[in-house]
Amino acid sequence: MRDLPVNLGGYKLTVVEPPAPKMRDDNGRLVPIVDREGVTQFVVALFAKLRVGPGEKAPKGEEIKVTLATDPGEGFGEDVKVELIDPRINPYQIDNGPGRVTSGISFKAAGLKAVHAPRAEK
Repeated sequence: MRDLPVNLGGYKLTVVEPPAPKMRDDNGRLVPIVDREGVTQFVVALFAKLRVGPGEKAPKGEEIKVTLATDPGEGFGEDVKVELIDPRINPYQIDNGPGRVTSGISFKAAGLKAVHAPRAEK
């Protein structure tokens, strides 16, 4: 199964590393990764922390890297709160030799949207 939709609405997502083109090493030369249509992919590192109610303690958060299908544009520097547009996950498994397997999930999204904190009432 690929591109499983995921609801991350219960998490606060904060930019740790701003979006940049996703690159790969091609014989010592870095080249951008493109999709099937030739569009450059981007990657952003986010800190994900569970939203909790008043008086509750949030569990430890986690840094995730998300591949973006489009250039998110300007305004997504460090510490910016964001939401993912059309977030999806993909499970993977890599055979690393006899008895050694690495598995996990990768995150993808169509793009990013800045989240503006609600204003405090006076």
